[in-house]
Amino acid sequence: MKRHLIWLIAAAVAVAGGVLSAQLVIPEIQFDSVADLLKTPDGIHFGEVAGVAQNSKGDIFVYTRTGNASITIGTSRAVAHGGSRIFQFDKTGKFTREIGNGAYGLLQAQQLRVDAQDNVWIVDQFSTQVVKFDANGRIQMILSRKPEALTVPNAPLSPLPEGVPVVQTAPATPAPARGGGGGEDGGGGGGRGGGAAVAPAGGGRGAGAPGAPAGPLPGAGQPGESFNRPTDVAFDAQGNIYVADGYGNARVAKYEPTGKFSRMWGSRGTAPGQFNIVHGIAVDAQGNVYVADEGNRRIQVFDGNGTFKTQFLNVGTPTALCITPAPNQVLYVAHTGDEDGMEDAAIYKVDLTGKVLGKLGSAGKQVKQFGLVNSIDCRVPNELLVGELSNWRVQKLTLRASK
Repeated sequence: MKRHLIWLIAAAVAVAGGVLSAQLVIPEIQFDSVADLLKTPDGIHFGEVAGVAQNSKGDIFVYTRTGNASITIGTSRAVAHGGSRIFQFDKTGKFTREIGNGAYGLLQAQQLRVDAQDNVWIVDQFSTQVVKFDANGRIQMILSRKPEALTVPNAPLSPLPEGVPVVQTAPATPAPARGGGGGEDGGGGGGRGGGAAVAPAGGGRGAGAPGAPAGPLPGAGQPGESFNRPTDVAFDAQGNIYVADGYGNARVAKYEPTGKFSRMWGSRGTAPGQFNIVHGIAVDAQGNVYVADEGNRRIQVFDGNGTFKTQFLNVGTPTALCITPAPNQVLYVAHTGDEDGMEDAAIYKVDLTGKVLGKLGSAGKQVKQFGLVNSIDCRVPNELLVGELSNWRVQKLTLRASK
């Protein structure tokens, strides 16, 4: 009977196209941590660290929720501004400058990436935008558009004086499995979304697919660059851009290196090619796209056109992803098992077939513990930079050599 049950479980996983580890015990990876590497000037503090990455010179960039987002009412428009900042440090952790100060789209930090040309990309959940800065800190590209109309709940009947801040609540969205818990999307603003949805380019159910429902698909979003609370961005070797449009929508949007919209795939659901919170995204040297499907507790793998290839079901609740440089690539996955990240958390090291090679750390507030890891940088072999939301910090992890 027991053997029959094991066979049934294995068959179910095979049918689902997933990779389920047979490991009963995952090896613990020994590592050291420095939690105070980055030194901010007096009067400047980290808030929730949503994004951290380094460039080819070792300079470290942090996109953090520090400051206070506000909405000012001038004439007929409510204008949102403030709330997040981009800091740059040298490789020793010394503060060197701030970039993007006062930029229109920096409202609620969600992620930061550095591409192969040392351009700095930020993903902002509230402004619904992805913004590219060059190495000198100048804005080079903007994907999506900040909403012009913002709903202000309980607004007074008489106009307020210009400059009076008004609190905005997050828009109602379908309840996810984990809700982006705690500080992950608390206070997040609604992006432009809805409208006519289109079918996924590959993988998931969509118009024209056998057995597909008629009409718009929930979470598929609008064609083009109308994001709704995006979460991450990644790049392939040809410079194509992949955006995880992941809280308000449930899709991946692909752009050419010039910023021209190419295609999109995904909708809200549990089938292969569907998502329930697209929290992280990464691309390997072969152009395969790895998507952290947080609410469905899996990583889905697609080709560059959105065709579903496989899924990993052995990585807990995946949030942040990072793939190391070629040739010997591995995937680091942040697992957060509860809404506050204080009961169950770890970082998994996984090969590109889905085999878990080991794990690091646990949940908590001490050094070598994690609280809502939202970003991982793994540019340097055996070194990780880890950005945490609930602990307001960046930890530098150095993996020890196995004996």
